[in-house]
Formats: sequence, C-alpha cells, structure tokens
Amino acid sequence: MLAAAGSFLNTALLSGIKLWRQVMKKAIITEKAPKAIGPYSQAIETDNLIFVSGQIPLDPVTGNVVGTTIEEQTHQVLKNIQAILEAAGSSLAGVVKATVYLADLNDFAKMNAIYSQYFPQPFPARAAFQVGRLPREVKIEIEVIALPGKLLKN
Repeated sequence: MLAAAGSFLNTALLSGIKLWRQVMKKAIITEKAPKAIGPYSQAIETDNLIFVSGQIPLDPVTGNVVGTTIEEQTHQVLKNIQAILEAAGSSLAGVVKATVYLADLNDFAKMNAIYSQYFPQPFPARAAFQVGRLPREVKIEIEVIALPGKLLKN
C-alpha cells in the first residue's frame, strides 16, 4: 500500500515538474533566424525574461556565413537577434543585457559603430570579450537577455 502511494506521489510530482517547465520555460523558434545546430534553442522565454542564444553571422536560409568584415558580420548577427526577439513578441528595445564575443578585440570600435545603430537608448548593459575561437571561424557572436513584449513600456 505504501509503495503504491509512493509511486503515485512520484508520478504526480514528475507530472507537476513537467507542467511547471512548460509554463515557465517556452522555446522561441523562427525561420527568420538560423536554426539551432545543436542541443539548444534559439531563445527561451520565461515570464519576465527572454534569453537569446549566442548568434553568429549566418544566413537564416542558406546557413552560410554572411560577410567577411566585422561590420557585415555584426549587421547579420543583430538582424538574427532582432528576428528572434520579434518572434517572441519583443524587440531590440527590450534588450537589457548583451554579451559580445570577438575573435579580435581590435574590431571593437568597428563593431560598436554598427551595434549602436540597432539599440535605442538607454543602451543595454554589455560586456565584450576577445575569445580564442568562434564557431565557423566568424569574427563575432552576440547573446542577449531581453524583456518580453508584455513588459516593455509603450
């Protein structure tokens, strides 16, 4: 009898956890940005934040790297992030934190000039790092955390 009750409670608990994950954590998927190429989501939305996975300068249709310069690649990365946020009902105006990974920190000023064209003030908090290597030998990867559209001020 106790074993059956324990089994029932265990099943109920696991069902509750599964439901909680579905309610609290929603995958954002759009064809307007590159598909995830591994065990990750383009973005995950919770009740009050959207976590966008690191984006590199890939064309959403072909999957090929776009551009050879930091400027071209930064534009593509930010377009991909914008598409993901729009699919979640948010926008670049909702970004509160950005992390920029650069293959060469000497590209910082050029990246910054493009980056500043995409974000309205107040600008998101940001960190930028030079890293040893990025996927597909690209020059830049950016990940962001944003507010869902329902929390953005009109």
